[in-house]
Amino acid sequence: MKRGKGMKFVGDSRISAEKTSYYPKDYSEYPGRTEAFWPNFLLKEWLAGSVFLVGFLTLTLAHPSPLEGMADPTNASYIPLPDWYFLFLYELLKYEFASGDFILIGILGIPGLAFGALLLAPFLDNGPGRKPRQRPIAVSMMLLALASVVWLTYESASAVDWESRAEANKPIPESDVTIDVDHPGYAVYEASCMSCHGGELEGSAAAPSLIGIEYSAEEIADIAVNGLGAMPAGLFTGSDEELQQLAEFIVSVNESAE
Repeated sequence: MKRGKGMKFVGDSRISAEKTSYYPKDYSEYPGRTEAFWPNFLLKEWLAGSVFLVGFLTLTLAHPSPLEGMADPTNASYIPLPDWYFLFLYELLKYEFASGDFILIGILGIPGLAFGALLLAPFLDNGPGRKPRQRPIAVSMMLLALASVVWLTYESASAVDWESRAEANKPIPESDVTIDVDHPGYAVYEASCMSCHGGELEGSAAAPSLIGIEYSAEEIADIAVNGLGAMPAGLFTGSDEELQQLAEFIVSVNESAE
């Protein structure tokens, strides 16, 4: 027997003589189960992200998001809407069990239970398997939450006339018309119409622009008294003379814009 064969030398009996490796095995030791992070895995992630980004940009170009008008605290007819990713919560508050006397259930109770359940899902279903059929509780809760959000968002979005809102809330271009403040109809316009149609007849979120219309003075006078479209009747309460002055003023402004 050779000297030292089978003998192990340690400096401290508390230290194990068997050396333990703290480094994970190379990915090549698990054929078919893993792959190299660079470039294989990272390249797949970049490709997936690029496809999603191109699709998202294409969607935004094909269907631009309708922009809302400038905030106007004097416009009581404007109905604000949350951004699209909050529409499902907005729709939830329309139901009787989540509105009115039960508003706290709608704004705190149901959302709190839903998001709390998603937070608890990993703890309720903590099995070692990663396949969906091996995580029935977590997968079921996630599918239920996803279906609820998609359905409520669809219901809310389908009830809104997005094209009309986008058309009504387009940015108002700067007016290049000449406003004759000495015209007798200007004072009537200022008292009766300016709050909705703007100081230069440019319109607002509450009322359309009066620039570029093709109505005669008689037609304008009739609309001022009887209304048209979203404009109700009876808004103008002045005399017949003032009504005629108002109509002639609006016609003169449009003539100056031609």
